Amino acid sequence: MSVTPLTTNQDLDPTRLREAFGIFPSGVVAVAAEVDGELVGLAASSFTSVSLEPALVSFSVANTSKTWPALRRAAHLGVTILADHHGDVCKRLAGPVEHRFDDVPVTATEDGAVTLDEGLARFDCSIYNEVAAGDHTIVVLELHAVEHSDTSLPLVFHRSAFGRLAASA
Repeated sequence: MSVTPLTTNQDLDPTRLREAFGIFPSGVVAVAAEVDGELVGLAASSFTSVSLEPALVSFSVANTSKTWPALRRAAHLGVTILADHHGDVCKRLAGPVEHRFDDVPVTATEDGAVTLDEGLARFDCSIYNEVAAGDHTIVVLELHAVEHSDTSLPLVFHRSAFGRLAASA
């Protein structure tokens, strides 16, 4: 086995980093709540499970997000794992605030957690912790309730585009 050092790019160019990070496919979730009578939400491709006891999950949000300051005020947040047919919904969640939930069937809990009705899995959560991490904040959420179905495949974000998993026999 030959040992060759990785080419070092000391400035770690953000464009090249984004391309390298994009090689790893990830699922996409909607994080949403009702805040001051309005539906507020965003899409995140950094969702992951963290712990079973206590039940924790996390996602990362850019520190420049204009949505997160409002969303984080909610008592509870809804997290929905998006299905492969949610590509347009995901794009809408990144668009103009006033149109993010147009024609999207959602359910809100008494505590304000909002989930998409057709999601693969839906979680009712509250903020457990926030960790500063460079230009993002890692948000750790504690789960209070979960509902899931296996009716379709997840929406996948890969190389800066949405795609689908190929089911194998």
